[in-house]
Amino acid sequence: MRRILVDSIKGSEKLARDIVNDNGTIIIANGNVLKKQYIDRLKELGINYIYVEDELSEGVDDEQIQELLIQDQCLTNVKEIIDKYSYQAVDELIEIKKIAEEIIRDILKEPEVMFSIYGIRKKSESIYSHCINVCSLSVLIAIKMKLPRTKIRDIAVGSLLHDIGYNLVSFDYMDSIFNNCTKEQQKELMSHVIDGYSLLIRESWISVSSKDIILCHHERLDGSGYPFHKKADKIKIGSKIVGVCDEFDSKVYGHLEPKMKVHDTIRYIINQSGIKFDPDVVNAFKDSIAYYPNGIGIVTNEGETGIVLRQNPRNPARPVIRMITDIQGNKYNYWLEKDLTKYTKIAIWDTIEL
Repeated sequence: MRRILVDSIKGSEKLARDIVNDNGTIIIANGNVLKKQYIDRLKELGINYIYVEDELSEGVDDEQIQELLIQDQCLTNVKEIIDKYSYQAVDELIEIKKIAEEIIRDILKEPEVMFSIYGIRKKSESIYSHCINVCSLSVLIAIKMKLPRTKIRDIAVGSLLHDIGYNLVSFDYMDSIFNNCTKEQQKELMSHVIDGYSLLIRESWISVSSKDIILCHHERLDGSGYPFHKKADKIKIGSKIVGVCDEFDSKVYGHLEPKMKVHDTIRYIINQSGIKFDPDVVNAFKDSIAYYPNGIGIVTNEGETGIVLRQNPRNPARPVIRMITDIQGNKYNYWLEKDLTKYTKIAIWDTIEL
């Protein structure tokens, strides 16, 4: 199974998971063979990606895809809870604690699993999916840093709620780039941290540490962040972790800034270690994230193309790949698998749609 863009449908793929609309109604059932004429209709419904079984996905380790499905299951619950809270159903918000615990339990079952992110999501699920991604990666990093369970729980709750202040933004910002917004709009967007904190300050079930994450996840080591321009050890560990994960997910998905590829974003985070981001957090981050997620297409420095089959947890930048075409563009007519920790002269040059 692999996750592909709707635009990439060729018309012969077998659907590996039901396609549903925002109301949960099944549009196309699992097992159906896709047709190219479905593309426009799916895009009209705001569906940008699907899960398929095809020749290319043969041999792809679907463990990370299963992680994505777990996140998708949490997504519906988070959206429902936060939407209800927006309509003053205050008692519903405490259910976030249960979702936080579910995410922690899922990750603790397999703490060595690599976190994968694919850079594609529906606009209607954007802010909620962002919160789930940030929470999952933050928890994984906190576990790798061997933080106490209570601290991990605080990070999980805080990261799920870190952007709740965006619900008070008065304009549609979902397709906006921050630097292209007016000064007034930028000020309103930056106020989401104080607005979110103010919304939840009286919620006694939310810890002080979780509230600090909501308020301070945009602070940076060098004082370039907001709202208080805190520096270094004035920023708490939970906010440092969520700050890295929030920045990562925002860049990969193009949330208020130009979209970047996963591996380029990882390198950006690493390059900012000790400048904007805490080095200990960055070290745990780079050991937690798949540079090239399973099922993604790649091109090597030698001009071959391939698909990522599985990860090397001890060297996330060098996964195991199956070669699809040679340097002349001819398709391999036999199975050729290369573990890039052993083929040291081969490097992944870029990611591509297959």
